[in-house]
Amino acid sequence: MKRLVDIILSIFALLILSPLLIPVCIVLLLTGEHYVFYTQKRTGIGGGEFGLIKFVTMLKNSPNIGSGDVTLQSDPRVLPVGRFLRSSKINEIPQLLNILFGDMSFVGPRPLTPRVFNYYADEAKKIIVQMKPGLTGAGSIIFRDEESIIGNSKLPWEECFRQEIMPRKAALEKWYFLHKGLLTDFLLIFITGWVVFFPTSNLMSKVFKDLPE
Repeated sequence: MKRLVDIILSIFALLILSPLLIPVCIVLLLTGEHYVFYTQKRTGIGGGEFGLIKFVTMLKNSPNIGSGDVTLQSDPRVLPVGRFLRSSKINEIPQLLNILFGDMSFVGPRPLTPRVFNYYADEAKKIIVQMKPGLTGAGSIIFRDEESIIGNSKLPWEECFRQEIMPRKAALEKWYFLHKGLLTDFLLIFITGWVVFFPTSNLMSKVFKDLPE
C-alpha cells in the first residue's frame, strides 16, 4: 500500500510542480556553474547505496572543500540561488524522481551519505536500514534547520554533529520505526508543509507527544 501511495503521490506532485521546476532549471542553467541537477551517494534500504537527485545549490567541487558532505551555516560553498532553493526546500523536489524509481519513500529516515551514516551507533544502523529513506520524516522535520544548530553550538561543527545531532536523529528514526503507518506518514507530510510556511511552529511536538527528547 505504501509503495502504491508513493507512486501516485510522486506522479501527481511532479505534474503539479512542473510549472515551478522549469523556471528553476532555466535559472540554474544561466547562473552559478550552469548545471541543474547533481546526484550524491546516499545509504538506502538494506544498507545499499543509491544516487539522491537534487537541484544544484553548491559549487561542483564542494564535497572536496571545507566540511565536505556537511553544510554549515553561511557556508561559502552555497551559490546565491542555492541559498533560496535550500531555505525554501525547492532543492529537494527532484527527489520525487527517487520516490518514483523506488529508491525512496515520501516518509522515512533521512538518507545520509555513507560517511555521515557511519556516525550512527551500530544499533541504530540496524533499525534504520530496514526502512526506505524518506523525502521527509521525524528527523528531517526536527532538524530542518540543522545548519543553524551547528552554527549556534559551542562545540566544533564535527563534534556537534557527532555528539548532539546524530544521537537525537537516531532516536527520532527509531521512534518512526515503532510508529510507522499510513496515518503517521500523512501527518508527517502535513507537518512538513506546515513548517515550510511556519518554520518556528512546534506543531510536531503537539501532534506527536511521545517524541524522544
